[in-house]
Amino acid sequence: MTAKLLNSRDTELVERARRVVPNGMWGHMATRAIAPDYPQFFSRSDGCRVWDADGNEYIDFMCAWGPNVLGYRHPEVDAAALARIDAGDVGNGPTESMVELAELLVDTLDHADWTLFQKNGTDATTACVTIARAATGRRKILVARGAYHGAVPWCSPSLLGVTAEDRAHIIVFDYNDAASLDAAVDAAGDDLAGVLLTAFQHDVGKDQHLPQAAFLAHARKICDRTGAALILDDVRAGFRLDVRGSWARYGVKPDLAAYSKAIANGWPLAAVAGSERFREGAGKVFVTGSFWYGSAAMAAAVKTIRILRDSDALAHTEAMGERFRDGLSAISARHGFKLRQTGPAQMPMVLFDGDQELKIANAFCLAALRRGIYLHPKHNMFLCAAHTPEDIDRALEAADGAFGDIVSAGILAA
Repeated sequence: MTAKLLNSRDTELVERARRVVPNGMWGHMATRAIAPDYPQFFSRSDGCRVWDADGNEYIDFMCAWGPNVLGYRHPEVDAAALARIDAGDVGNGPTESMVELAELLVDTLDHADWTLFQKNGTDATTACVTIARAATGRRKILVARGAYHGAVPWCSPSLLGVTAEDRAHIIVFDYNDAASLDAAVDAAGDDLAGVLLTAFQHDVGKDQHLPQAAFLAHARKICDRTGAALILDDVRAGFRLDVRGSWARYGVKPDLAAYSKAIANGWPLAAVAGSERFREGAGKVFVTGSFWYGSAAMAAAVKTIRILRDSDALAHTEAMGERFRDGLSAISARHGFKLRQTGPAQMPMVLFDGDQELKIANAFCLAALRRGIYLHPKHNMFLCAAHTPEDIDRALEAADGAFGDIVSAGILAA
């Protein structure tokens, strides 16, 4: 059994934080939702590795929950951003970097005629909904049941602090279910402003499902017929699955799309990209923020997207995901466990059969953590271009040991 992690510095920081921050941490990065021994604070990151506050090193399979697509501290991306910081980042208006990035996105994304920039994914999805309503003069937005689109009242997964009025014009349907979508369209009637879909179904704690091409085509026809906006929430998957937009391979173009996470390899940025039909609506709404025009993140995005366009980074990341998936499947079977690995290989969801309470998943991920790999028991994970075959093989060796550890502890397959 591997030794217990050093966590004295992390414990100290958590206790200090609790005195000045409610619960010591908030939101999706609060590790109390994973396991008690998961480190909350980190000291540095590089490539595909992170180090916690106590100096423990991990091969990282969360990639900052998605923003790290090329590798932490990518020298070209960071140099571009730091050059802008040296010249001035946030000022009375944007720099040329904004125009350069907008031109690049319109040239790269297969559905884009224009763009607007924000800072977080929630900013972008909310702007898409606002633009759809402004352009159509309607109110109803259709969303897939269980989908995550951000952390403000209209879409938050928590109902605390949320009023019925915040959700009054949201109608749900089931992802990939055309009949369910049709029923939601009927319920919206003449008030349908938009249909909002994630790039694929990636609900927390559940098997992931790629979109069915026929379902996307059906949604596109509905929006063409009704004049509503087809909205792609590509915040999580954008620039990791396909630099042209995650639906490019299906031949379906959204009217509006939200991007963030990987767009600038960790520098804070989000974007809305839209079709010509929604340009006027985008020009009329008032969406803004004090830091939305900062040039450093925009310069980082220009460099990131150019590297993704001009290299095999995404193909390499997918290959590393397949290598990890195949190896993990073989190792788990050897130890008597049956895994369900779903979704894109570069954004894997790993769940155990018969493990509804996540007892096996939590034990395995904690054992893997102690052996130097950072996994998540119920959220989709991420790989980046900095993962090498050697990193994957080392992680699989650690996973093999982790399975042995939990079996020795009496945790067996359900």
